[in-house]
Amino acid sequence: MASNRKRPLEFRKEDVDYITRRWTESASCSVVGIGSAGKSNLLQHIVSPDVQAHYLGEDASRLMTIVLDANMLGPLPSPAALDAEQIRCWAGYELMMHRLYLAFYPFEVLGQTDAQRFYDTYLALQDGTNPLFAYMGLRYLELGLEFFLRKGIKVVFLFDEFEETLRQMPVKFFQTLRGIRDGNKNQIVYMTLTRSPLQTIVERLNIPMLEIEPFIELFTDNVHYLGPYNETDGRQMVEDLSRRRQRNYAEPIPSILMQATGRYAGLLRAGFHALEELTNINLAEQTVDGMATLLAAKPSIRAECRTIWTGLNRSEQYVLKAVARLTPYNVSPETEHAVAMLIQKRLLKLAKSQQALEIEPPVFRVYVASNPDPS
Repeated sequence: MASNRKRPLEFRKEDVDYITRRWTESASCSVVGIGSAGKSNLLQHIVSPDVQAHYLGEDASRLMTIVLDANMLGPLPSPAALDAEQIRCWAGYELMMHRLYLAFYPFEVLGQTDAQRFYDTYLALQDGTNPLFAYMGLRYLELGLEFFLRKGIKVVFLFDEFEETLRQMPVKFFQTLRGIRDGNKNQIVYMTLTRSPLQTIVERLNIPMLEIEPFIELFTDNVHYLGPYNETDGRQMVEDLSRRRQRNYAEPIPSILMQATGRYAGLLRAGFHALEELTNINLAEQTVDGMATLLAAKPSIRAECRTIWTGLNRSEQYVLKAVARLTPYNVSPETEHAVAMLIQKRLLKLAKSQQALEIEPPVFRVYVASNPDPS
């Protein structure tokens, strides 16, 4: 995850307000953001006790957010191995239980007796000498959760890099998560962070939709697209970077930089660092498009743009190339859906004339015009 630097309480205000409202309603939600949107920064921010108290008030004391990162799963057996599904599911339950353990330690909310019982349950889930340990993982997770649910605590599981979780876990794992939530509708909440909508990822990974649909439909009514920073957050980031790098730029350079990068976190950071390399150029005289062209030639910016590009599906890439006039555009239900998704992701907008689509932000427009993946 990103640095532990503390951000203002109002950071990502619109996004945090939406997400915490879903938590209050005990509704699971899916946060979708392109690779440069700053999902990790948002995640780090919303798990802060100060932020939760600011948005949730007294409810914050009865809520626990638990971050689950699929990259923290231990080595997993090949899907073709004996009992692979059970062991992979157990690995998912073990990660959830371990993070539950870390979140509540030293279990003061439980009292001494229940604290010991929870600890015993935690150890039992990891007892490899039990021939049924893989099968019993779900039961021990249920039991471990129950200690805290009985205290009236709402548990919010935040799945970071959820694409990797979908890639690694069997469908059965997600079916059981749905079952856990259905048994505790007011106290168990899930939130996923991904680069694409969940249904798109499921289709891309060839996961049987009918089997995983009961889990995916938990998020259907609460999909939130994470856009660029607003003006206040963007300017705050530039000020932070100036302070840390000891590089101060007078106006209009910060404003031109923010417009050229669209205030996307990754692009803005890389763009600020790239300014140091633009020597012998009067940056204050640059237009937004001129600044975008200068920045898009830098490896750090191209790497950020590449991250955005590779996070898009083929239809979205095709549409962007068509908008950049690199290829003819054929209207179809697939391309029309791609256009809608790109607008949601803030990578397309209607130009001022309202007659044509335009790629945004400007540095990404220049990148696409360079014809990535020409083959």
